[in-house]
Amino acid sequence: MTTLPSHTEKKLGLVIDLDTCVGCHACVISCKEWNTEHYGAPLADMDAYGADPVGTFLNRVHSFEVTPKDAPPQLVHFPKSCLHCDDAPCVTVCPTGASYKRQEDGIVLVNEDACIGCGLCAWACPYGAREMDGAEKVMKKCTLCVDRIYNDNIPEEDRVPSCVRTCPEGARHFGDLGDADSDVSRLVAERGGFDLMPEQGTRPVNKYLPPRPKDTLQETSILAPYLEPVTDEATGIVGWLDRALSRL
Repeated sequence: MTTLPSHTEKKLGLVIDLDTCVGCHACVISCKEWNTEHYGAPLADMDAYGADPVGTFLNRVHSFEVTPKDAPPQLVHFPKSCLHCDDAPCVTVCPTGASYKRQEDGIVLVNEDACIGCGLCAWACPYGAREMDGAEKVMKKCTLCVDRIYNDNIPEEDRVPSCVRTCPEGARHFGDLGDADSDVSRLVAERGGFDLMPEQGTRPVNKYLPPRPKDTLQETSILAPYLEPVTDEATGIVGWLDRALSRL
């Protein structure tokens, strides 16, 4: 079994704002594109245009309709990928050491050369964040685009995960959550960021920002004053047309 590092020098991760995510799936598409073309072993799509298409995704968006107390129903879009947990059960359960957590930045990765496709890590992950590649027969997961964030050959503004760079609403943030003074850490503190399923004891690095309360239901529409008729009788060309049609 693989052991976890006693500490990591950084805790690189994502902060996802559930208040501003609109569920456009741009992060899903950009993740798929980047990791299909630039991943060591490209993400497979099998029978893509057939009767039983199968594909591997490292990031997905789930949508839920919720009804808060004394508030109108609200649609919440919930992006989910690997959370790069401090106590990652997917790492400690791996029989070959293929799953591991890096000490230098805390990113959880898979050595695909050592992966035997047993699926134990997928069973151990409480978030369903791992997927078996149907073609490669090895486990795939979010890498925080490790091939982008350290790549000196691309512009500095692009050295963030593909999903972060693509999000049109700025709902995804990337940085060192082990640094209390980092932008992402301050954002979590200011907005009351929370862990996903903390009862699992995995101590996920990724955080979520809760949706802000929405307006309560109003008894009358704010458009009501504008819906009253301007005049009782139409004039001009509209009035002439109305009188002509009424004689038919």
